[in-house]
Amino acid sequence: MSHQNIALTKDARSTSLEQALEALETEFEVRATFPAEVLAEAERAIKDFELPAIDRRDIELVTIDPASSTDLDQALHLERSGQGYVVHYAIADVPGFVALGGALDSETRLRGQTVYLPHRRISLHPEAISEDAGSLLPGQDRSAYLWTFTLDAAGAVTETTLERAVVKSREKLSYVGVQESLDAGTASELLQLLREVGIKRVDLERQRGGASLRIPSQEVECINGTYTIVSAPPLAVEDWNAQISLMTGIEAARIMLEAKVGLLRTMPAPAEKDIKIFRLEAKALGTVWDPAQPYGEFLRSLDLNDPRQLALMHRATGLFRGATYTAIDGEVPEDVIQAAIAAPYAHTTAPLRRLVDRFSLLICSYASSRQEVPEGLRAVLPTLPKLMGDSNRLVNTIERAAIDTVEAASLAHRVGERFSAVTLTGIDDARSKNGSPATGGTLLVKDPAVMAPFEGNAAAGVEVEVELVHADLATRKVLFKIIEA
Repeated sequence: MSHQNIALTKDARSTSLEQALEALETEFEVRATFPAEVLAEAERAIKDFELPAIDRRDIELVTIDPASSTDLDQALHLERSGQGYVVHYAIADVPGFVALGGALDSETRLRGQTVYLPHRRISLHPEAISEDAGSLLPGQDRSAYLWTFTLDAAGAVTETTLERAVVKSREKLSYVGVQESLDAGTASELLQLLREVGIKRVDLERQRGGASLRIPSQEVECINGTYTIVSAPPLAVEDWNAQISLMTGIEAARIMLEAKVGLLRTMPAPAEKDIKIFRLEAKALGTVWDPAQPYGEFLRSLDLNDPRQLALMHRATGLFRGATYTAIDGEVPEDVIQAAIAAPYAHTTAPLRRLVDRFSLLICSYASSRQEVPEGLRAVLPTLPKLMGDSNRLVNTIERAAIDTVEAASLAHRVGERFSAVTLTGIDDARSKNGSPATGGTLLVKDPAVMAPFEGNAAAGVEVEVELVHADLATRKVLFKIIEA
């Protein structure tokens, strides 16, 4: 993973940046503090919490997250079983702390999810739960919803069980550390099995016709007062670990569909017109797409080190539209597929950080034990799609604004300097007005990893030299101009 360090330590510039980041919370009306009654209810829930009777502390679970994470939702363990595998996947028992209809429940519905900002994290739940009592921290007895999957030699699920049990994570691992140990050949058997199963699950996804965007993420980290923009494709271990979560979500959706009650994450297949447009864009960028090759396979084949193919991957976002949540209660809609996964799917593995997962866990727990889902729980389901839709829009907006803020602050003193960049859109994307030539587009600067508009003539997917002509912290606007393409 590449890190571009932005030298903003404790000086006047960093003070202005800190103030600008803090101002985002007011501008976007983020619920940054918890009401007293919510905190009091959380404290009582922790004090009165009783561990379940089922004891699974003998399973040597580990967590794999970003190194700085303390809100740990999932812990896993893998082992061989004949020609196949057994996967244990423990999910934090957030439902055990949040009483349906209580003050904490109401507050989480208003928040929807945790907001990750460069200067701080605004949690869905009080930190006493999200980063302590409810988090699957190593060496601690914790209550969890423990999924146990039996897989065949190909990695396909043949049996699933779900129970609420006491677990204990043995170790908190980081993605970078795990990837390094796997690459060096020093990884434990558990991690080697994660790679083995993850690769097989990716192959099953490929066979289903699933697809995923591999756009390098653009995130901001703050370490010891220095802000860092991180932009890199995900590590391989992140994909393998995600496959365990996807497998759980697919099984959760199957349980809900069989019970005819639940909440699915759905997305329609790309419209034929969008596929046709994307094919033309691929051709324009010089990439051959075999008509017989599914779009998911084509996206996997793109080399993101090639500027044209990186630009094309960004164009592929047009194929991933319309994701939403679909509530089910008694009548199953005709289309319940999440097209990118190519299967019915439910969010159920991140209850500390996302509202809907708590309800999914409860429904799966009732349904898998053949108990009737309580009416009070069912009554909440129709309200969740809008709550999560509103939350997703807010979080996407404020996190983008935070990145724009850091970019503008980091570049404000560098106006007039030249940078190397790759164009993501260009003159082939713009439309001329009043007969004048179309100009401008969007580019990605290589260092620091800034995504911003440019003015001038350049096609998409080319390496360019640009000059920074504008960077303003107050407006969060950055603009480059093409010097040489």
